[in-house]
Amino acid sequence: MSEKTQKKGVSGWFKELKKEFKKIIWPDKMTLAKQTAAVVSVSVALGAVIALIDFFVQNGVDILINLG
Repeated sequence: MSEKTQKKGVSGWFKELKKEFKKIIWPDKMTLAKQTAAVVSVSVALGAVIALIDFFVQNGVDILINLG
């Protein structure tokens, strides 16, 4: 493949990429804020659930070990 063909291929790729980016429907600030808040809330809640499960399992294992 010649150097000229490679440059045309790369520039063509970027042109197509630019066309695809124009097709994207970007969310407005309010929608973005709501979705971000939802993701953060679910992440915090899931982290708390995992921490509780870890706490109870760890204490349960410690109790079982001390009984034996």
